[in-house]
Amino acid sequence: MRMSLRKKALTAFAVVLACLVPACKNGTESPRATAAKEGGPTMAVRKELFGRLADGTAVDIYTLANKAGLEARVMTYGAILVSLKTPDRKGVLADVNLGFDDLAGYLGTHPYFGAIIGRYGNRIAQARFTLDGVEYRLAANNNANTLHGGIKGFDKVVWTAEPVESGRGPGLKLSYLSRDMEEGYPGNLAVTVVYTLTDANELEIRYEATTDKATPVNLTNHAYWNLKGEGRGDILGHVLQLEADAVTAVDSAVNLIPTGEITPVAGTPFDFTTPHAIGERIARVEGGYDHNFVLRGSGTPALAAHVEEPESGRVMEVWTDQPGIQLYTGNFLDGTVVGKGGKPYQKHYAFCLETQHFPDSPNHPNFPSTILEPGQTFRSVTVHKFSTK
Repeated sequence: MRMSLRKKALTAFAVVLACLVPACKNGTESPRATAAKEGGPTMAVRKELFGRLADGTAVDIYTLANKAGLEARVMTYGAILVSLKTPDRKGVLADVNLGFDDLAGYLGTHPYFGAIIGRYGNRIAQARFTLDGVEYRLAANNNANTLHGGIKGFDKVVWTAEPVESGRGPGLKLSYLSRDMEEGYPGNLAVTVVYTLTDANELEIRYEATTDKATPVNLTNHAYWNLKGEGRGDILGHVLQLEADAVTAVDSAVNLIPTGEITPVAGTPFDFTTPHAIGERIARVEGGYDHNFVLRGSGTPALAAHVEEPESGRVMEVWTDQPGIQLYTGNFLDGTVVGKGGKPYQKHYAFCLETQHFPDSPNHPNFPSTILEPGQTFRSVTVHKFSTK
């Protein structure tokens, strides 16, 4: 079953990738590329003021809509994905992304809903690393460790935004310059993130970054998904398959710092190489799932995850060129965070699939390197493809 699913998915994605550039593989130009040359479709991007920070800085929100009726909303604060509406098997739209109705919610305490995470996603042990013989000390905001970029990571800054059109659907390009030693990281890091809502019902996120000093870079998006619709119960019945044969072992369910060991998932509750309901074995995982899975991909976009929600029929595939994916099952949601429409978000009301390099890589030479050097360009892509069954 796994092999047939993967083969089918690979074939479908190959067709999409074939027309990501103006010329398709058969030498003919894609219809969207031709349309763009002739003046192109009107970009389905709408800009509105979402609110202002305490110092008066404006925060804008952009709504992207594709030809099939899917809608994504992204704001400039944190480059946050505020909502994503997609239909169920009956064609009824629902927002499947947890978050808030207004800016005030995002300015309060919340677990990184929908945010772009940087300069380093996930954890760095003891809030320090050594690079080229120099020890860099970071903010300890997760016990003694650094989590998701520090106290004021990329999720808490205002990005510059401009609509873009790729010929495949409406997009939004967001840019941010992280200054040398911001949150303790070396180098001036110029970052761009492009969200594209394609007419193939994909939310594509492309990342680029350059630096003037060697620095670790690990960028991801922290969307919280519930394919029933946000706030509509837990995600334990979602059926998940991961293209991962191993996980990075951690020291404890509290710290979640990698030991450096890569352990097979076979015979454990972490084995999602065949489909399993998320809640089927979660009681056997101390604290719930919050672990980095080692993907089989080889640095080119490949299928990483397949999720089905039986009640709605919604399906989400995740494709990425990253070596890891963090499965998190909303273990720390407890109802104190009140989301859209006044709905309290309870434990396991969402799952996250954060595509990434491995946690604490700067302190583990055996992990794939996250160090970006001057003259290099960090590039990464993650695609969430939506359908129904």
